[in-house]
Amino acid sequence: MKSLEILGTRIDSVGLHDCLEAIEHTISLGQELRIVTANPELIYKAEHDAGLRKVINSAGLVVPDGVGVVWAARKLGYPVKERVTGIDLTAGIFGESNRHGWRIFLLGAKPGIAEKVIRQQSLGYPEIALACHHGYFTQAEEPEMIEQIRQFAPDILLIGLGAPRQEYWNHQHPGLAKVSMGVGGSFDVMSGEVKRAPGIFRQSGLEWLYRLISEPGRIKRQVVLPMYLLRVLKQKYFPERGS
Repeated sequence: MKSLEILGTRIDSVGLHDCLEAIEHTISLGQELRIVTANPELIYKAEHDAGLRKVINSAGLVVPDGVGVVWAARKLGYPVKERVTGIDLTAGIFGESNRHGWRIFLLGAKPGIAEKVIRQQSLGYPEIALACHHGYFTQAEEPEMIEQIRQFAPDILLIGLGAPRQEYWNHQHPGLAKVSMGVGGSFDVMSGEVKRAPGIFRQSGLEWLYRLISEPGRIKRQVVLPMYLLRVLKQKYFPERGS
């Protein structure tokens, strides 16, 4: 598998099909695979946080999540196959899980959201065994929640705690599932609580713009994008000695 580094973070050149193949291979062999979906915001944070960067780079698969990652890869001369968003990969996982009869545990979002996802997904994917727990657990409640996951014995653990919390949590709790992945706000979208961008925005790589328009509160998070772009250009044209 080819990979590159963007601001010190490893990005694997994989497409959606490659990711699903890796998941199927891992589960069939009874192995473990930790997946990180790396978007520009996470990559920028990791450049300034060595601990987070180590967590990401030690994952079994680091997926190029977002048009900004695809752009950076091309600018640096190492084009990736395609962008693989967390929501698209999650949707693909549900499809494959229904075909193989895999068990999925959903961890995250506000109370009631993951349950809503289960009700909706069970209609289209009746062969999947599903369980969940919200993401608003306290430190005192965490051991009982972890035991709930262990008792369910999922093949796949989807963690929607928000980045980078979900990446740290996933790294700190190995062995809960064969495949584990942070999915950000995917549960909110899948439950219908948050509307996903129309196809024209997604196909043109402007899904981030739609989210910004529909959720003005995201502006504080999006301010890192210009800094990310500048850092990528610096890596391209003014690389540090030894890099």
